[in-house]
Amino acid sequence: MEAQRGPAASSCGLLLRLLPLLLLSCWRAEEEVLLNTKLETSDLGWTNHPAEDPQWEELSGLDEEATSVRTYEICTPDSAASYWLRTRWIPRGAASSLYVEIRFTMMECASLDRRHCKETFDLYSFQSERDEATPTHPAWSEDPYAKVSTLAADQLMSRSERRSNLRLLRLRRLQGAGLYLAFRSQGACMALLAVRVFYRKCPPLRRAFAAFPETVPHSLVEQAQGVCVENAVTPPGEQSKPPSMLCGEDGQWVGQPTSSCSCRPGYEAGDTNVRCRACPSGQFKAGPGLGFCVSCPDRSNTLIPGSAYCLCHPGYHRADSDPPAAACTRPPSAPRAIVSQINDSSLSLEWSEPLDRGGRRDLEYRVLCSSCRGPSQGLAASCSPCGDGVLYRPAQRGLTQRRVSVWGLRPHTQYTFTVQSLSGVSALSQSEPASDRVNVTTSRDVPPPVSGLRRAAASESSLSLEWNVPLLQNQFQILDYQLRYSPKDSEEAWQYVSSGSSSVVLAGLRRAARYRVQVRARSQAGYGAFGPEDAFNTLPDGSQLVVTLVLVSLGVLMLIVILILYCYRRRVKDSSLSERGGHYQMGQTMKVYIDPFTYEDPNEAVREFTKEIEASFVKIEEVIGAGEFGEVCRGRLRVPGRKENYVAIKTLKGGYTDKQRRDFLSEASIMGQFQHPNIIHLEGVITTSCPVMILTEFMENGALDSFLRVNDGQFTSIQLVGMLRGIAAGMRYLSDMSFVHRDLAARNILVNANLVCKVSDFGLSRFLTENSSDPTYTSSLGGKIPIRWTAPEAIAYRKFTSASDGWSYGIVMWEVMSYGERPYWDMSNQDVINAIEQDYRLPPPPECPSSLHGLMLDCWQKERANRPRFCDVVSALDRLIRNPASLKLTLPEGRSRSQPLLDQRVPPCLSSCASVSEWLRALKMERYEQSFLQEGLTSLEAVSRLDTDDLLRVGVTLAGHQKKILSSVQTLRVHEAPPTLLY
Repeated sequence: MEAQRGPAASSCGLLLRLLPLLLLSCWRAEEEVLLNTKLETSDLGWTNHPAEDPQWEELSGLDEEATSVRTYEICTPDSAASYWLRTRWIPRGAASSLYVEIRFTMMECASLDRRHCKETFDLYSFQSERDEATPTHPAWSEDPYAKVSTLAADQLMSRSERRSNLRLLRLRRLQGAGLYLAFRSQGACMALLAVRVFYRKCPPLRRAFAAFPETVPHSLVEQAQGVCVENAVTPPGEQSKPPSMLCGEDGQWVGQPTSSCSCRPGYEAGDTNVRCRACPSGQFKAGPGLGFCVSCPDRSNTLIPGSAYCLCHPGYHRADSDPPAAACTRPPSAPRAIVSQINDSSLSLEWSEPLDRGGRRDLEYRVLCSSCRGPSQGLAASCSPCGDGVLYRPAQRGLTQRRVSVWGLRPHTQYTFTVQSLSGVSALSQSEPASDRVNVTTSRDVPPPVSGLRRAAASESSLSLEWNVPLLQNQFQILDYQLRYSPKDSEEAWQYVSSGSSSVVLAGLRRAARYRVQVRARSQAGYGAFGPEDAFNTLPDGSQLVVTLVLVSLGVLMLIVILILYCYRRRVKDSSLSERGGHYQMGQTMKVYIDPFTYEDPNEAVREFTKEIEASFVKIEEVIGAGEFGEVCRGRLRVPGRKENYVAIKTLKGGYTDKQRRDFLSEASIMGQFQHPNIIHLEGVITTSCPVMILTEFMENGALDSFLRVNDGQFTSIQLVGMLRGIAAGMRYLSDMSFVHRDLAARNILVNANLVCKVSDFGLSRFLTENSSDPTYTSSLGGKIPIRWTAPEAIAYRKFTSASDGWSYGIVMWEVMSYGERPYWDMSNQDVINAIEQDYRLPPPPECPSSLHGLMLDCWQKERANRPRFCDVVSALDRLIRNPASLKLTLPEGRSRSQPLLDQRVPPCLSSCASVSEWLRALKMERYEQSFLQEGLTSLEAVSRLDTDDLLRVGVTLAGHQKKILSSVQTLRVHEAPPTLLY
């Protein structure tokens, strides 16, 4: 079969296979170049280090295309020293990641025959918000520079040949406004031929009637929002879903756009679905979508291009129910040949169809009646519409048949009947409907209207009525009566009853209802007119009223009895609970924490205590940290029907084991059981897709310890006590639920924008390492615990209780009052254990009220039974907040001095440091190093004369920082003594 297709079929198949590649080539990435040394026409002027012995030499050379370019060369094969070359400041623009393309040559060490020769060099980067580099800043070392890569040559050249190498590197997660690149050589003989720095972006794109702007990807895949092209719209109800398309990190558009845009009415798709063109004159397109313009229907045309409908010619119309593609029509002509037959007070009319239906099928008829009185005393005849006494069968309006019966006519009266032809466009015509008419005159007398209608008797469902017999003026007799009735003030139709006498009983009526009634008489001449309308009432149900009153009374009495019993039982229950000392909240006892590891299937605990969230509701914006199991990100959570909010997202990295997944989700199973304003709130989990995620509320200020270090000395004592109170309230809630945290520390307390502190980090299976920021000690029973925060019994015997959490809370208090100082400073873990066993305790931090330090010492009681419970801690802090005078700084006294304290460190003095930079780093005030240098404070002698006004001029505005710096300046010690134990 393949052989029979021929060359044409094979060409078509090849074209179909190449079509995706052709489409992708249309979406190729664009590059925004930030640095290209090949385009420089003057000296690059990059910075050499060491400045006194510069080895990188800037030269002019020719590239592969014989174009003059600026290059840098270095050849130090006999030296193992580091020689640096730094570019100028490169602003990164809108990009969060950059590409660095380096073309270089490298001499082969074998051809040089040198001992210290190398065939590699290093690339570093330094991010900054502005162009701030100097010959000495930043320091020429791997810190603060960040190493990008070590580059080795694929093509080494000897003295007789020249071979270049090309490397493309990528810098990710850039944060500063720009960066510097630095090259370090340690014994290489090489040349930098060209350096190009750029980022990739997706070019502007028009596709599927949507236009997408130029987009710079900030993550693996960036979702770009587009707009419908000109004259394209989204269908009704989808305005909240703008077009979107994915821009890959390599600057290429990925896949097909998600777009509901389509050409608006009056416009059709242009070439390749990227634009909409107007329908030409004489054509229209009624609705949005992929349809095409069509010619106008008969007797219609358009006035301008881009029309959604065609206007009818004069005299023609299109009904509201007609589709836009329907031809225009006109009203029908008049009916023909009306024939009437009169019989006493009744009449029948028949007619023929109009000659011209106007091109429509919805033809109907309407009959109009008017009665006329003859001329008298020289006056012309006067006509008026017939009243309600004239009846029509089957109807007066909307007739589809060409026949109608009329009765109820008065004797000796002239009538004019008009029959009109109507269709769906008659109401749109400015002229009256076409009609024909006929005149008839009745001659015989009918009975006069009946009078004297009255109620003879009544019940709950019936009325007995009577009336007077009318007097006739001719030889005819009353044959019977017709009575009609309907509920008063109701839209219900009349109901008719006949009677051979002057009375009737109406049965089946509603209870306690009012009815309107009319009667007329009939003789051989026909029916007379209805008499005046009267209204009558049926009787209410007396027995039912009595039953209703009795039931209402009984119901009220039972409700009173139930309320009395409920109040009595509530009082008894409250009394019994208070006697037992149990917790009672909103009518129910406090729930108890359930360990998720007690479940045979850990997934059951996840389903019971957490809420599954669809992955489409979550949008990850940036990575903010790294956890034990994967990255920690910030993102947005938008659940339908709820306001969008920020969330923190913990992800489980790929390649995990079942145990790692179980341990990862156990923290969510724990958090899902807690609901308290000082406990981190769990939003939900994502377990049905990859990666597995845990979503919690987002805390803007991050961990408490780093937040305090950044804001050293910025808060009042009341604010710090408020933070401690929030932590204690959260721990009281956990203690009441019988939950032991085991790792309470300032690093595991998160702070939101309102300075509310919340307890977090409930992963009990977490394993800490020796080189982490929280050093641990391996106990004799196995397992790693944070020594500096852990109670003695927990270190020795692994006895973790709420009392051991109370010990850890005392350490947290010390961390807060010292603005994130490391507990026990730089003492080793074994020294900390020995000091605690000898009953040494931490001293009060600077400016710490003695009342707070006394509470810390209570938390550090060796006997766990003597430590305060968290409810006692909350009460103690509440008393301090209500009495701010108790937070005034006082000397430790009483039982604060009865316990030996560790020696408190003093700030290093100037004489113990070699330079201003070293002194500031010792004080942990290195943030002010640049400010000191700019103000000319470059010597220790100048610093020794500082006062408060000088510090304000330098930019040291925090009171705590001022005190620490001035205290160091005023210290006269030559060197700092090592930490000792004082009694």
